[in-house]
Amino acid sequence: MMRSLLKFVLIGVLSSFISIVFYNNYYKTETIDKIFDHNMSIPVNYHYSDKSSTSTDFTLAAEKTIDAVVHVKNTTLSSNNNQSWYRFFYEGENDIPERVGTGSGVIVSPDGYIITNNHVIDGYSEIEITTNNNKSYKANLIGTDPGTDIAVLKINTDQMLPYISFGDSDITKIGEWVLAVGNPFNLNSTVTAGIISAKSRDLNKYDNKNESYIQTDAAVNKGNSGGALVNINGQLIGINTAISSVTGGFVGYSFAVPSNVARKVFEDIIEFGDVQKGLLGVIGQALNSNLAEKFGVIETEGFYINEIEKGFGADIAGLKPGDIIKSIDGLKINKFADLSGYLSTKRPGQKVSILFIRNNLKKNVMITLKKINRINFYGMELRELNKNKKEEFNIDAGLIISRMGNERLYRNGINEGHIILEINNKKVYKVSDIEKFSPYDLENILFINPDGEKERLFFR
Repeated sequence: MMRSLLKFVLIGVLSSFISIVFYNNYYKTETIDKIFDHNMSIPVNYHYSDKSSTSTDFTLAAEKTIDAVVHVKNTTLSSNNNQSWYRFFYEGENDIPERVGTGSGVIVSPDGYIITNNHVIDGYSEIEITTNNNKSYKANLIGTDPGTDIAVLKINTDQMLPYISFGDSDITKIGEWVLAVGNPFNLNSTVTAGIISAKSRDLNKYDNKNESYIQTDAAVNKGNSGGALVNINGQLIGINTAISSVTGGFVGYSFAVPSNVARKVFEDIIEFGDVQKGLLGVIGQALNSNLAEKFGVIETEGFYINEIEKGFGADIAGLKPGDIIKSIDGLKINKFADLSGYLSTKRPGQKVSILFIRNNLKKNVMITLKKINRINFYGMELRELNKNKKEEFNIDAGLIISRMGNERLYRNGINEGHIILEINNKKVYKVSDIEKFSPYDLENILFINPDGEKERLFFR
């Protein structure tokens, strides 16, 4: 009995040994050969890397930028309720007479010029800047552009300050690594990483602003507003401005004003005192398959021109309704934000090359941009007043209605020729002032009729 049992055990051990030898010598070797067969098609989810490849290093970019991003403290005497739905990483207490808000800013010159967001300093009574080495300065407001949400500050110091050089935001690519540098939740010098996930993003197509943001997934939160978005070389490619969130906290996407836009606004404010905006003179919409079918065109991408404004560059160059703009200075145009975003980097008098399609034929023209002296708001076309008109009505501010398209206002006796003097109890002097207001936040408008009589219309 014992011998039979031992015999059975020995046979089992021997069988196992033979199986292992067979697997190692034949089956396993064959599998390895197949994996490294260079003639084999590798699945798309397979990532092959060799020792020569290097991982992305963010330390250089962080070192070059962290000292040039500052903490911005805004002290106001009253609360400011004029905030858009997507705004923002902005901290403040709204229920006390003196409100202190915090955000971020970027030093862009060694003599102390700083770029931040307009909403960070809006309504300020005092602005304080704290650098990364804990030095504090009083800042002067040089100028703002509510349309792009950019503000320029200046601090006075005898020292040469660290600063961030501008990069070219036009050449950034989707998938490119970026760093967001700022002061979220009063945590100084915070750096987060992500990628560019979209470009020319318009968050609200129904407001009065031509938005064309860089979208990233770098984590930003309250206090990041006005901070730097930089590439891995430490160059400034955007000013962090907004998040898309239902909770007020970061949920995956943030948005930055492209550096080319911010730089142009900065240079305009320094040189001219305000922003110089160039107008192409076209009215239209971005194409899609439904609109292409409606208009009877083959193209499903591009900007379809519905109307040409007389006297402006597009009119002079011979563009017509029905033309489809495909590119501007070589930049492909897929949507209105592509067009408006690029034009935001140009000044009146500059020329742009327009590639367009007419009757299925490609044509190219050079167009000179003209200064914007009108704006569309709440169904009205508003133009700036000339000197004679101001003297006629004895006013120092106001915009005249040149075209009325709002039925509600029309039924209340408001028509072309009326002058808007105030919106929400604030005087309007030029078309750029209108960009501060949203049609959804209207409280009242003070009008002057052609007879010089004033009338205030309330909306809530």
